[in-house]
Amino acid sequence: MHDRHVHIPLTRRELLARCANGFGALALTGLLADRSFGSVVASAWDVRPPHFKPRARNVIFLYMDGGPSQVDTFDPKPRLDREHGQPIKMETPDTQFDDKGMVLASPWKFKRYGASGLPISDLFPHVAQHADELCVIRSMTSNFPEHTSANYFLHTGTGIMGRPSMGAWTSYGLGSECDDLPGFVVLNGGLIPPGGLECFGSGFLPATYQGSVFKPGDVPVANVRRTEATDELQRGKLALLSELDGGTLARMEGAGEVESAIANYELAFRMQAAVPELMDLGCETEATKKLYGFDAPDEHTRVYARQCLLARRLVERGVRFIELTCSNLGHDRWDQHSGLEQGHADNARAVDQPIAGLLADLKSRGLLDETIVLWGGEFGRTPMAQGENGRDHNPFGFTMWLAGGGVKGGHAYGATDEYGYFAIEDKVEIHDLHATILYLLGLDHERLTVRFSGRDMRLTDVHGRVIHDWIA
Repeated sequence: MHDRHVHIPLTRRELLARCANGFGALALTGLLADRSFGSVVASAWDVRPPHFKPRARNVIFLYMDGGPSQVDTFDPKPRLDREHGQPIKMETPDTQFDDKGMVLASPWKFKRYGASGLPISDLFPHVAQHADELCVIRSMTSNFPEHTSANYFLHTGTGIMGRPSMGAWTSYGLGSECDDLPGFVVLNGGLIPPGGLECFGSGFLPATYQGSVFKPGDVPVANVRRTEATDELQRGKLALLSELDGGTLARMEGAGEVESAIANYELAFRMQAAVPELMDLGCETEATKKLYGFDAPDEHTRVYARQCLLARRLVERGVRFIELTCSNLGHDRWDQHSGLEQGHADNARAVDQPIAGLLADLKSRGLLDETIVLWGGEFGRTPMAQGENGRDHNPFGFTMWLAGGGVKGGHAYGATDEYGYFAIEDKVEIHDLHATILYLLGLDHERLTVRFSGRDMRLTDVHGRVIHDWIA
């Protein structure tokens, strides 16, 4: 019969676990985690060295949800004018909705702009003034013809849900230069793309790196304002939460999820002061607001203008990756299966002046040289009509453009055929786009890997090449 009063000695692990739960240990842990106290343990927010000297420090992704038509924006095709209303004179694959109409000429005219003479359609009169900053990629391709898979592919390099977004990979690879805001921010103008928030997820990376969705209105983030009556009450709750989480973490080995939760709680507290200051545009001059289109008659232009100005302010604060989604125009974003002329005109009017303002503002502040601006959607459109006045999905050859951040401006790369259907010269893939953006940020896409499910995972999977012709 055992004596119930006999004390069994603690194991070393048990002793360490119990000691780690003390207030002193928690205070010490807090000090060591602060960069100013010389932490040697990398946290989610630490700036991490790139693999080599970077050309850029930040990315602004102007996501054009739904797939803009390349032949109506940045890839003029005179043959469409000559053969308007005729059957297309080439073999074409089945389209998404298998509705192949006659050749459809662009409703917009193209003009040449800047010293480079880049042709840009009348849809973008403001962006056209910055032609010499643009690297227009006319030979982009995707592996998927429908929105959800194509969105996952564009954002994560894989056509299925659950993989880390390129914004998550960027902040994971480089850390954050901002203590008070997330490293990856999504400015939601009103439309979350097909595929949902998984487009901005962290996948198998720690949750710290997922995109934080901000709305441009008065309450950009849910619960960003404290509900407690005083700061002291809130700090007391956070202290208790920190103690409980710290005790749990001390008893668990490799508890990445707990570490991410703690980091996110701490960041959320700091954001209560940082986010209202970020969203307060009272310090911006009227000239700056007018540049972006704050006084535009179209409300959707004003919405996107605010997003673009916030993107610049986020870059100034060190946020690594900012993505802008489209405003809700009341019809199906850039996805014009019918009503091409009105749909594309409405979408272009909403984003044209704000994007031009963003490029001009970044350049005037010396920020464009270190900021990559990416414009584009998940695929393009067909050169023949769907029905009478729409265009179907086309993943075989479409246009995106880059500006700033070491990119070669005033440059058109690649080509599609005479109809603008297939990439036929310098064909590139989404993997190549990802590899090149990471390269400009100083990251080798083949070395930026995480061991998961028995293999080393990366944004570009087993593909991707850096396109040096895009780089100045």
